[in-house]
Amino acid sequence: MRHFFCLLLSCSLFCAVVSLIPSVSAQDNAAGGVIATSQVQVGAERTALYLPKLKHKRLGLVVNQTSRVGQLHLVDFLQASGLDVRRIFAPEHGFRGTADAGASIEDGVDTRSGVEVISLYGEQKKPGAEQLADIDMLIFDIQDVGVRYYTYISTLHYLMEAAAKHQKPLMVLDRPNPNGDYVDGPVLKPAYRSFVGMHPIPLIHGLTVGELARMIKGENWIEGAQDLQLTIIPVANYTHITRYTLPIPPSPNLPNQQAIRLYPSLGLFEGTVVSVGRGTSFPFQAIGLPLQTAGNFSFTPESVAGAKYPPYRGEVCYGQDLRNVTPPPYLNLDYLRHFYQAYAQQYPEHPEKFFNDFFKRLAGNETLQASIMAGKSNAAIRQEWQDDLNSYRQLRRKYQIYR
Repeated sequence: MRHFFCLLLSCSLFCAVVSLIPSVSAQDNAAGGVIATSQVQVGAERTALYLPKLKHKRLGLVVNQTSRVGQLHLVDFLQASGLDVRRIFAPEHGFRGTADAGASIEDGVDTRSGVEVISLYGEQKKPGAEQLADIDMLIFDIQDVGVRYYTYISTLHYLMEAAAKHQKPLMVLDRPNPNGDYVDGPVLKPAYRSFVGMHPIPLIHGLTVGELARMIKGENWIEGAQDLQLTIIPVANYTHITRYTLPIPPSPNLPNQQAIRLYPSLGLFEGTVVSVGRGTSFPFQAIGLPLQTAGNFSFTPESVAGAKYPPYRGEVCYGQDLRNVTPPPYLNLDYLRHFYQAYAQQYPEHPEKFFNDFFKRLAGNETLQASIMAGKSNAAIRQEWQDDLNSYRQLRRKYQIYR
Protein backbone atom coordinates (compact mmCIF):
# COMPACT_ATOMS: atom_id res chain seq x y z
CA MET A 1 0.00 0.00 0.00
CA ARG A 2 2.95 2.34 0.70
CA HIS A 3 3.80 2.00 -3.00
CA PHE A 4 0.46 3.48 -4.00
CA PHE A 5 0.80 6.47 -1.67
CA CYS A 6 4.21 7.13 -3.12
CA LEU A 7 2.63 7.21 -6.53
CA LEU A 8 0.16 9.78 -5.29
CA LEU A 9 3.06 12.08 -4.37
CA SER A 10 4.52 11.85 -7.88
CA CYS A 11 2.79 14.95 -9.15
CA SER A 12 4.63 14.86 -12.44
CA LEU A 13 2.55 11.84 -13.40
CA PHE A 14 -0.78 13.52 -12.82
CA CYS A 15 -0.56 15.68 -15.94
CA ALA A 16 -1.56 12.71 -18.09
CA VAL A 17 -5.26 13.58 -18.31
CA VAL A 18 -6.94 10.81 -20.26
CA SER A 19 -9.13 13.02 -22.41
CA LEU A 20 -5.94 14.36 -23.98
CA ILE A 21 -4.13 11.04 -24.32
CA PRO A 22 -3.27 10.30 -27.97
CA SER A 23 -3.99 6.95 -29.53
CA VAL A 24 -1.41 4.30 -28.73
CA SER A 25 0.15 3.08 -31.95
CA ALA A 26 1.58 -0.31 -32.85
CA GLN A 27 5.08 1.17 -32.86
CA ASP A 28 4.81 1.57 -29.09
CA ASN A 29 4.79 -2.21 -28.80
CA ALA A 30 7.78 -4.41 -28.17
CA ALA A 31 9.30 -6.80 -30.70
CA GLY A 32 7.06 -7.36 -33.69
CA GLY A 33 4.27 -5.20 -32.25
CA VAL A 34 3.16 -7.92 -29.83
CA ILE A 35 3.09 -7.41 -26.06
CA ALA A 36 2.72 -10.17 -23.49
CA THR A 37 0.07 -10.11 -20.78
CA SER A 38 2.67 -9.46 -18.07
CA GLN A 39 3.59 -6.10 -19.62
CA VAL A 40 0.02 -4.77 -19.78
CA GLN A 41 -1.08 -2.32 -17.09
CA VAL A 42 -4.88 -2.06 -16.89
CA GLY A 43 -6.56 1.25 -16.14
CA ALA A 44 -7.28 0.33 -12.50
CA GLU A 45 -3.57 -0.21 -11.91
CA ARG A 46 -2.64 3.26 -13.21
CA THR A 47 -3.47 4.74 -9.85
CA ALA A 48 -1.61 8.02 -10.31
CA LEU A 49 -3.95 8.92 -13.18
CA TYR A 50 -7.19 8.63 -11.25
CA LEU A 51 -6.79 8.58 -7.44
CA PRO A 52 -6.30 12.38 -7.23
CA LYS A 53 -9.57 12.84 -9.14
CA LEU A 54 -11.47 10.77 -6.56
CA LYS A 55 -10.34 12.59 -3.45
CA HIS A 56 -13.26 13.93 -1.36
CA LYS A 57 -15.74 12.31 -3.79
CA ARG A 58 -18.62 10.02 -2.88
CA LEU A 59 -18.27 7.12 -5.27
CA GLY A 60 -20.66 4.74 -7.00
CA LEU A 61 -18.96 1.71 -8.58
CA VAL A 62 -20.13 -0.65 -11.31
CA VAL A 63 -17.83 -3.61 -10.70
CA ASN A 64 -17.64 -7.38 -10.48
CA GLN A 65 -15.05 -10.05 -9.67
CA THR A 66 -12.74 -8.83 -12.48
CA SER A 67 -12.38 -5.35 -10.96
CA ARG A 68 -8.91 -5.77 -9.51
CA VAL A 69 -5.93 -3.62 -8.67
CA GLY A 70 -3.26 -6.27 -8.54
CA GLN A 71 -4.57 -8.81 -6.02
CA LEU A 72 -7.04 -6.39 -4.40
CA HIS A 73 -10.63 -5.85 -5.47
CA LEU A 74 -11.15 -2.24 -6.55
CA VAL A 75 -13.70 -1.70 -3.76
CA ASP A 76 -11.19 -2.86 -1.13
CA PHE A 77 -8.37 -0.87 -2.70
CA LEU A 78 -10.33 2.38 -2.80
CA GLN A 79 -11.49 1.96 0.78
CA ALA A 80 -7.93 1.22 1.91
CA SER A 81 -6.88 4.41 0.11
CA GLY A 82 -9.24 6.39 2.31
CA LEU A 83 -11.89 6.97 -0.36
CA ASP A 84 -15.64 7.02 0.17
CA VAL A 85 -17.28 4.12 -1.68
CA ARG A 86 -20.99 4.75 -1.15
CA ARG A 87 -22.63 2.20 -3.43
CA ILE A 88 -21.89 -0.81 -5.65
CA PHE A 89 -23.96 -1.49 -8.75
CA ALA A 90 -23.83 -5.11 -9.92
CA PRO A 91 -24.15 -6.34 -13.56
CA GLU A 92 -25.26 -9.75 -14.86
CA HIS A 93 -23.71 -12.59 -12.78
CA GLY A 94 -23.59 -10.30 -9.74
CA PHE A 95 -20.94 -8.40 -7.81
CA ARG A 96 -18.89 -11.51 -7.10
CA GLY A 97 -19.59 -13.02 -10.56
CA THR A 98 -21.11 -16.33 -9.46
CA ALA A 99 -24.73 -16.11 -10.67
CA ASP A 100 -26.04 -18.08 -13.65
CA ALA A 101 -26.55 -16.31 -16.97
CA GLY A 102 -29.96 -14.64 -16.88
CA ALA A 103 -30.42 -15.25 -13.14
CA SER A 104 -32.00 -12.52 -11.01
CA ILE A 105 -29.49 -10.60 -8.89
CA GLU A 106 -30.63 -9.55 -5.43
CA ASP A 107 -29.88 -6.20 -3.80
CA GLY A 108 -28.05 -6.36 -0.50
CA VAL A 109 -24.87 -5.43 1.34
CA ASP A 110 -21.38 -6.69 0.56
CA THR A 111 -20.29 -8.37 3.78
CA ARG A 112 -16.60 -7.75 3.15
CA SER A 113 -16.76 -3.98 2.58
CA GLY A 114 -20.09 -3.13 4.19
CA VAL A 115 -21.16 -1.29 1.03
CA GLU A 116 -24.72 -1.42 -0.29
CA VAL A 117 -25.09 -3.46 -3.51
CA ILE A 118 -27.77 -2.60 -6.10
CA SER A 119 -28.48 -4.93 -9.01
CA LEU A 120 -28.47 -3.51 -12.54
CA TYR A 121 -29.59 -6.81 -14.03
CA GLY A 122 -33.30 -7.55 -14.07
CA GLU A 123 -36.11 -5.02 -13.98
CA GLN A 124 -33.76 -2.18 -13.05
CA LYS A 125 -31.13 -1.60 -15.72
CA LYS A 126 -29.70 1.71 -14.49
CA PRO A 127 -29.33 3.66 -11.26
CA GLY A 128 -32.24 5.90 -10.29
CA ALA A 129 -32.24 9.44 -8.95
CA GLU A 130 -32.49 8.32 -5.33
CA GLN A 131 -29.57 5.89 -5.70
CA LEU A 132 -27.41 8.63 -7.24
CA ALA A 133 -28.44 11.49 -4.93
CA ASP A 134 -25.44 11.01 -2.62
CA ILE A 135 -22.99 10.06 -5.39
CA ASP A 136 -20.47 12.57 -6.77
CA MET A 137 -18.81 10.30 -9.35
CA LEU A 138 -19.50 6.96 -11.03
CA ILE A 139 -16.79 4.45 -11.91
CA PHE A 140 -17.11 1.54 -14.36
CA ASP A 141 -14.46 -1.17 -14.13
CA ILE A 142 -15.48 -4.52 -15.62
CA GLN A 143 -13.57 -6.86 -17.91
CA ASP A 144 -15.39 -7.31 -21.23
CA VAL A 145 -14.73 -9.88 -23.99
CA GLY A 146 -15.47 -7.78 -27.08
CA VAL A 147 -18.70 -9.43 -28.27
CA ARG A 148 -21.88 -7.43 -28.82
CA TYR A 149 -24.20 -9.82 -26.99
CA TYR A 150 -22.04 -9.98 -23.84
CA THR A 151 -24.18 -7.82 -21.59
CA TYR A 152 -21.60 -5.85 -19.60
CA ILE A 153 -21.52 -3.25 -22.38
CA SER A 154 -25.30 -2.95 -22.19
CA THR A 155 -24.91 -2.14 -18.49
CA LEU A 156 -22.31 0.45 -19.51
CA HIS A 157 -24.82 2.00 -21.92
CA TYR A 158 -27.49 2.39 -19.24
CA LEU A 159 -24.95 3.72 -16.74
CA MET A 160 -23.93 6.39 -19.25
CA GLU A 161 -27.58 7.33 -19.70
CA ALA A 162 -28.05 7.70 -15.95
CA ALA A 163 -24.83 9.66 -15.55
CA ALA A 164 -25.84 12.09 -18.31
CA LYS A 165 -29.39 12.51 -17.00
CA HIS A 166 -28.35 13.13 -13.40
CA GLN A 167 -25.19 15.07 -14.25
CA LYS A 168 -22.78 12.66 -12.60
CA PRO A 169 -19.22 12.41 -14.01
CA LEU A 170 -18.38 8.92 -15.22
CA MET A 171 -14.91 7.37 -15.18
CA VAL A 172 -14.13 4.17 -17.09
CA LEU A 173 -11.09 2.23 -15.92
CA ASP A 174 -10.25 0.54 -19.19
CA ARG A 175 -9.17 -3.07 -19.71
CA PRO A 176 -7.93 -4.99 -22.78
CA ASN A 177 -10.27 -6.72 -25.20
CA PRO A 178 -9.20 -10.40 -25.46
CA ASN A 179 -10.98 -10.57 -28.83
CA GLY A 180 -9.87 -7.12 -29.90
CA ASP A 181 -7.56 -8.22 -32.72
CA TYR A 182 -10.36 -8.49 -35.29
CA VAL A 183 -13.73 -7.07 -36.30
CA ASP A 184 -16.37 -9.31 -37.87
CA GLY A 185 -20.00 -10.33 -38.08
CA PRO A 186 -23.28 -8.63 -38.94
CA VAL A 187 -23.90 -5.09 -37.73
CA LEU A 188 -26.98 -4.79 -35.50
CA LYS A 189 -30.14 -3.56 -37.21
CA PRO A 190 -32.30 -1.16 -35.13
CA ALA A 191 -35.33 -3.49 -35.20
CA TYR A 192 -33.35 -6.10 -33.24
CA ARG A 193 -32.08 -3.84 -30.48
CA SER A 194 -32.27 -5.51 -27.06
CA PHE A 195 -30.20 -5.97 -23.91
CA VAL A 196 -28.02 -8.45 -25.86
CA GLY A 197 -27.40 -5.87 -28.57
CA MET A 198 -27.94 -2.15 -28.03
CA HIS A 199 -25.68 -0.48 -30.57
CA PRO A 200 -25.25 -0.59 -34.38
CA ILE A 201 -21.93 -2.38 -34.09
CA PRO A 202 -20.80 -5.77 -35.45
CA LEU A 203 -20.98 -8.96 -33.43
CA ILE A 204 -17.21 -8.79 -32.78
CA HIS A 205 -16.66 -5.04 -32.43
CA GLY A 206 -12.91 -4.75 -31.79
CA LEU A 207 -13.16 -2.11 -29.06
CA THR A 208 -12.31 -1.91 -25.38
CA VAL A 209 -15.07 -0.66 -23.09
CA GLY A 210 -13.30 2.68 -22.95
CA GLU A 211 -13.28 3.01 -26.72
CA LEU A 212 -16.91 1.91 -26.93
CA ALA A 213 -17.89 4.47 -24.29
CA ARG A 214 -16.27 7.14 -26.44
CA MET A 215 -18.26 5.88 -29.45
CA ILE A 216 -21.56 5.81 -27.54
CA LYS A 217 -21.02 9.40 -26.43
CA GLY A 218 -19.59 10.65 -29.72
CA GLU A 219 -22.37 9.13 -31.84
CA ASN A 220 -25.10 10.39 -29.49
CA TRP A 221 -26.42 6.88 -28.81
CA ILE A 222 -27.69 8.04 -25.41
CA GLU A 223 -29.87 11.01 -24.56
CA GLY A 224 -27.79 13.94 -23.32
CA ALA A 225 -24.57 12.42 -24.63
CA GLN A 226 -22.88 15.76 -25.20
CA ASP A 227 -23.47 16.76 -21.58
CA LEU A 228 -21.88 13.61 -20.17
CA GLN A 229 -18.54 14.21 -18.46
CA LEU A 230 -16.63 11.07 -19.47
CA THR A 231 -13.09 10.20 -18.45
CA ILE A 232 -11.22 7.13 -19.69
CA ILE A 233 -8.21 5.82 -17.78
CA PRO A 234 -6.44 3.89 -20.56
CA VAL A 235 -4.51 0.64 -20.53
CA ALA A 236 -0.72 1.02 -20.77
CA ASN A 237 1.46 -1.10 -23.03
CA TYR A 238 -1.47 -2.33 -25.07
CA THR A 239 -2.63 -2.38 -28.68
CA HIS A 240 -5.34 -4.43 -30.33
CA ILE A 241 -2.83 -7.09 -31.34
CA THR A 242 -1.60 -7.56 -27.78
CA ARG A 243 -1.71 -11.16 -26.59
CA TYR A 244 -3.67 -10.71 -23.40
CA THR A 245 -4.93 -13.59 -21.27
CA LEU A 246 -7.54 -12.63 -18.69
CA PRO A 247 -6.30 -13.27 -15.13
CA ILE A 248 -9.85 -13.80 -13.80
CA PRO A 249 -12.78 -15.46 -15.65
CA PRO A 250 -15.19 -12.71 -16.72
CA SER A 251 -18.25 -14.91 -16.02
CA PRO A 252 -18.92 -18.46 -14.75
CA ASN A 253 -19.22 -20.05 -18.19
CA LEU A 254 -16.16 -18.42 -19.73
CA PRO A 255 -13.60 -20.10 -17.46
CA ASN A 256 -10.48 -19.82 -19.62
CA GLN A 257 -8.92 -18.25 -22.69
CA GLN A 258 -10.10 -21.04 -25.00
CA ALA A 259 -13.74 -20.41 -24.08
CA ILE A 260 -13.26 -16.65 -24.44
CA ARG A 261 -11.79 -17.00 -27.92
CA LEU A 262 -14.51 -19.44 -29.02
CA TYR A 263 -17.33 -17.38 -27.53
CA PRO A 264 -17.85 -15.03 -30.51
CA SER A 265 -18.66 -18.00 -32.77
CA LEU A 266 -20.39 -20.23 -30.21
CA GLY A 267 -22.56 -17.62 -28.52
CA LEU A 268 -25.01 -17.72 -31.41
CA PHE A 269 -25.89 -21.28 -30.41
CA GLU A 270 -27.71 -19.83 -27.39
CA GLY A 271 -30.43 -19.01 -29.91
CA THR A 272 -30.70 -22.62 -31.10
CA VAL A 273 -31.39 -26.14 -29.79
CA VAL A 274 -27.64 -26.79 -29.43
CA SER A 275 -25.88 -26.95 -26.05
CA VAL A 276 -22.62 -25.02 -25.66
CA GLY A 277 -21.49 -27.22 -22.80
CA ARG A 278 -23.15 -25.38 -19.92
CA GLY A 279 -23.29 -27.83 -17.03
CA THR A 280 -19.90 -29.38 -17.84
CA SER A 281 -16.33 -28.52 -16.86
CA PHE A 282 -15.75 -27.12 -20.37
CA PRO A 283 -18.53 -24.61 -21.18
CA PHE A 284 -18.15 -22.85 -24.54
CA GLN A 285 -15.53 -25.42 -25.47
CA ALA A 286 -17.92 -28.11 -26.74
CA ILE A 287 -21.17 -28.12 -28.70
CA GLY A 288 -23.77 -30.82 -29.01
CA LEU A 289 -27.38 -31.97 -28.73
CA PRO A 290 -29.14 -35.30 -28.16
CA LEU A 291 -28.67 -36.35 -31.76
CA GLN A 292 -26.10 -39.03 -32.52
CA THR A 293 -25.54 -37.83 -36.09
CA ALA A 294 -24.28 -34.45 -34.79
CA GLY A 295 -20.79 -35.73 -33.95
CA ASN A 296 -18.57 -38.34 -32.33
CA PHE A 297 -17.91 -36.51 -29.07
CA SER A 298 -20.41 -36.84 -26.23
CA PHE A 299 -21.06 -35.08 -22.92
CA THR A 300 -23.83 -34.99 -20.34
CA PRO A 301 -24.73 -31.61 -18.79
CA GLU A 302 -25.38 -31.64 -15.05
CA SER A 303 -26.31 -29.02 -12.48
CA VAL A 304 -23.12 -27.18 -11.49
CA ALA A 305 -22.20 -23.81 -10.03
CA GLY A 306 -22.97 -21.16 -12.62
CA ALA A 307 -25.32 -23.50 -14.52
CA LYS A 308 -27.94 -24.92 -12.18
CA TYR A 309 -30.40 -25.74 -14.95
CA PRO A 310 -28.36 -26.24 -18.13
CA PRO A 311 -30.01 -27.32 -21.38
CA TYR A 312 -30.32 -31.12 -21.65
CA ARG A 313 -29.46 -31.69 -18.01
CA GLY A 314 -28.89 -35.41 -17.54
CA GLU A 315 -29.12 -36.17 -21.27
CA VAL A 316 -26.25 -37.38 -23.46
CA CYS A 317 -25.35 -34.80 -26.11
CA TYR A 318 -23.36 -35.57 -29.24
CA GLY A 319 -21.22 -33.11 -31.11
CA GLN A 320 -17.72 -31.65 -31.15
CA ASP A 321 -14.97 -31.21 -28.59
CA LEU A 322 -13.30 -27.83 -29.24
CA ARG A 323 -10.91 -27.72 -26.31
CA ASN A 324 -7.86 -28.21 -28.50
CA VAL A 325 -8.80 -26.35 -31.66
CA THR A 326 -7.24 -23.00 -32.54
CA PRO A 327 -10.07 -20.44 -32.79
CA PRO A 328 -9.64 -18.36 -35.96
CA PRO A 329 -9.69 -14.54 -35.87
CA TYR A 330 -13.08 -14.32 -37.58
CA LEU A 331 -16.68 -15.37 -37.01
CA ASN A 332 -16.63 -19.11 -37.75
CA LEU A 333 -19.91 -20.19 -39.34
CA ASP A 334 -18.87 -23.80 -39.92
CA TYR A 335 -20.21 -25.00 -36.56
CA LEU A 336 -23.58 -23.33 -37.01
CA ARG A 337 -24.05 -24.60 -40.56
CA HIS A 338 -23.00 -28.15 -39.61
CA PHE A 339 -25.43 -28.46 -36.72
CA TYR A 340 -28.31 -26.92 -38.65
CA GLN A 341 -27.79 -29.41 -41.47
CA ALA A 342 -27.63 -32.35 -39.03
CA TYR A 343 -30.85 -31.20 -37.37
CA ALA A 344 -32.63 -30.53 -40.67
CA GLN A 345 -31.78 -34.02 -41.92
CA GLN A 346 -33.18 -35.55 -38.75
CA TYR A 347 -36.29 -33.35 -38.66
CA PRO A 348 -36.99 -32.35 -42.29
CA GLU A 349 -40.64 -31.49 -41.52
CA HIS A 350 -39.69 -28.68 -39.09
CA PRO A 351 -36.08 -27.57 -39.63
CA GLU A 352 -36.93 -24.04 -38.49
CA LYS A 353 -37.30 -25.34 -34.93
CA PHE A 354 -33.51 -25.50 -34.79
CA PHE A 355 -33.70 -21.76 -34.01
CA ASN A 356 -35.58 -20.03 -31.20
CA ASP A 357 -36.79 -16.43 -30.96
CA PHE A 358 -33.53 -15.39 -29.29
CA PHE A 359 -31.39 -16.10 -32.35
CA LYS A 360 -32.31 -13.03 -34.37
CA ARG A 361 -31.60 -10.77 -31.41
CA LEU A 362 -28.17 -12.37 -30.99
CA ALA A 363 -27.44 -12.10 -34.71
CA GLY A 364 -28.82 -8.56 -34.83
CA ASN A 365 -30.80 -9.20 -37.98
CA GLU A 366 -33.15 -11.64 -39.69
CA THR A 367 -30.77 -12.37 -42.56
CA LEU A 368 -28.33 -14.76 -40.90
CA GLN A 369 -31.00 -17.28 -39.91
CA ALA A 370 -32.57 -17.16 -43.37
CA SER A 371 -29.20 -17.64 -45.05
CA ILE A 372 -28.30 -20.63 -42.87
CA MET A 373 -31.66 -22.24 -43.64
CA ALA A 374 -31.20 -21.54 -47.35
CA GLY A 375 -27.92 -23.48 -47.33
CA LYS A 376 -25.78 -20.55 -48.45
CA SER A 377 -22.00 -20.91 -48.36
CA ASN A 378 -19.80 -19.18 -45.80
CA ALA A 379 -18.56 -16.77 -48.46
CA ALA A 380 -22.08 -15.85 -49.56
CA ILE A 381 -23.22 -15.25 -45.98
CA ARG A 382 -20.18 -13.20 -45.10
CA GLN A 383 -20.69 -11.03 -48.16
CA GLU A 384 -24.08 -9.96 -46.80
CA TRP A 385 -22.55 -7.91 -44.00
CA GLN A 386 -19.39 -6.58 -45.68
CA ASP A 387 -20.72 -3.14 -46.65
CA ASP A 388 -21.96 -2.45 -43.14
CA LEU A 389 -18.76 -3.85 -41.69
CA ASN A 390 -16.58 -1.61 -43.85
CA SER A 391 -18.58 1.45 -42.77
CA TYR A 392 -18.17 0.43 -39.14
CA ARG A 393 -14.40 0.03 -39.54
CA GLN A 394 -14.21 3.66 -40.64
CA LEU A 395 -16.26 4.72 -37.62
CA ARG A 396 -14.15 2.60 -35.27
CA ARG A 397 -10.95 4.44 -36.24
CA LYS A 398 -12.48 7.68 -34.99
CA TYR A 399 -12.79 6.37 -31.43
CA GLN A 400 -9.78 4.12 -31.04
CA ILE A 401 -7.41 4.81 -28.19
CA TYR A 402 -5.19 1.87 -29.14
CA ARG A 403 -4.06 0.80 -32.61
